[in-house]
Amino acid sequence: MKRYGMIVGVRAEKLDEYKRLHAAVWPDVLTMIKRCHLQNYSIFLRQLDDGRHYLFSYFEYTGADFDADMARMAADPATRAWWSVCKPCQQPLASATADGWWAGMEEVFHCD
Repeated sequence: MKRYGMIVGVRAEKLDEYKRLHAAVWPDVLTMIKRCHLQNYSIFLRQLDDGRHYLFSYFEYTGADFDADMARMAADPATRAWWSVCKPCQQPLASATADGWWAGMEEVFHCD
């Protein structure tokens, strides 16, 4: 199992919409998350001192090929539709990878 932490900005004018969407995530999207070996998936929201809002996600990956599972998720029609309504709420960081949306974070501590 590998733990992942990710970050993305969220547009202040879209906060309520983002929260509403995630209060009722589509069942097909939840199924795909599990099929792609993600568990304990959480998203946290925080306004930082710069005045901007950020989303921080945490999940555990239990599969054998992360890249293949993420490609499978990206090819799923329901997930693609979900992303099409969520992405307008988000603002990627300048440091996000060219092909990524959420930027990865380094794990510096974990306690079981």
